[in-house]
Amino acid sequence: MEEEFCNCCVRNIKKNPTSNIQCMSQKCKTYKNRAPIDPSKTPIVWVLGGPGSGKGTQCEKIIAKYGFTHLSTGDLLRAEVKSGSERAKTLTAIMERGELVPNDIVLDLLKEAMLAKAGEAKGFLIDGYPREKSQGIAFEQTIAPVTVIIYFEASSETLTKRLLGRAASSGRADDNEDTIKLRLKTFLENNDQVLAQYPDKLKRINAEDTVDSIFNQVTQILDPLVAA
Repeated sequence: MEEEFCNCCVRNIKKNPTSNIQCMSQKCKTYKNRAPIDPSKTPIVWVLGGPGSGKGTQCEKIIAKYGFTHLSTGDLLRAEVKSGSERAKTLTAIMERGELVPNDIVLDLLKEAMLAKAGEAKGFLIDGYPREKSQGIAFEQTIAPVTVIIYFEASSETLTKRLLGRAASSGRADDNEDTIKLRLKTFLENNDQVLAQYPDKLKRINAEDTVDSIFNQVTQILDPLVAA
């Protein structure tokens, strides 16, 4: 049977099936585009919520309890820029022009990070992604189907109040009331389209409750996945 990858990569792949393949031959690109992640064995959880929803706090508690691999696209982009790779140069140029990083680059970073941990991860916690409908579609087409989506839901009034409170202590320039309203409007418009795609996988959580009560709701969602 014909090899799925070129001869120069055979040893690396046989030694580590989830190794990060950089070769640009057609065979290796085809192999790289397959994601050997089985979400029935390794849950993939998208964690979504507006700015100020408290999802960051909940992610920390999820990691502590379940040991899931936490991936944030923002963290991945920052790490890549610091790496000094050829892609880092491209990203730096894009950011310096004030442009948004293309979705395909963000997806590549996510996929590579997941493949690197595929053999050891207990589950994947994808924080704040997808941000728009097309990203969710691309993720499932090129990586794997999402297992469950946890959406931390709070009213715009609550989110605004929390962000203004954070601004008072942090001095963040992007946390003034006008900017907050714009951020929330953009988030809600895109997020509603994302959530509408996955009615059977979506779990809404009341993010206006206490931290412990919210996490209790989270465990009711995740415990069955871990026990399965």
